[in-house]
Amino acid sequence: MTSAPGLPGMPGMPIDARAAAASDNAEWCDIVCGSHGLTGRTDADAWSVSHRSPQWYPDAVTLRPGVDAVTLLARIDAGPGASVKDSFADIDLSGYGFRVLFEAQWIHRPPTAPPVDTPLDPVTTADDLAAWAAAHGGGELFRPALLTNPRVRVLARHDDRGAITGGAVLSGDGQYGVSNLFTHTDRPRDIWRAVCATVPDAPLVGYETTPELAPALETGFLPTGPLRVWLRARTAMLGGIGTDPAITGEPPEERAARPPQ
Repeated sequence: MTSAPGLPGMPGMPIDARAAAASDNAEWCDIVCGSHGLTGRTDADAWSVSHRSPQWYPDAVTLRPGVDAVTLLARIDAGPGASVKDSFADIDLSGYGFRVLFEAQWIHRPPTAPPVDTPLDPVTTADDLAAWAAAHGGGELFRPALLTNPRVRVLARHDDRGAITGGAVLSGDGQYGVSNLFTHTDRPRDIWRAVCATVPDAPLVGYETTPELAPALETGFLPTGPLRVWLRARTAMLGGIGTDPAITGEPPEERAARPPQ
């Protein structure tokens, strides 16, 4: 990965590391949307879909710093429920009815010696994917078309009885994005270690919110910079008078019973 000047106000923070993670994440969002019949658009500024993305997924992901907010919002259905992943945490959408849903850190792990652990098992059939999705919590969000995409690897960990106890998704080729990591134990670091053991020679990228960051860092990931997800709230009405914005449903992005990745 080539070096790049630091971001404004963040000396030494490489743009390339964040841009690579954002690009991989945008590709994963495009793959999921495509499996739901939605066509995405990608250019130098952003990835986006013009119709509402599936639950937990953003309607746009910025791919460089300094994207114009008005131009970006014109690409999506910016009504209530719209969400934008601000990959460089440098866009202010508060004047357009959005609020910051959460902040997180992009992370990167170079292809160094992986931790000693058992690799995760590939999920290869529609029935196995349904079981994985049920364990994950995403249900019908994950469709069999994902299994035919050569740039997607759905991975599971099983206990001695064959029950799924955790898993993750790898997307990309050469450099992989880690998403949808989950566990039904109290040791998420074990799944992070198993992901690294599954592709021991590959660089890995992803993102985590602060409460979920420590297990990734303990596995050799490094933070590379902040991002934000903006959400336009659905405003409840009572007697014709608007109340405080109320979030309905889960946050956007690839999330089940954990913060988005």
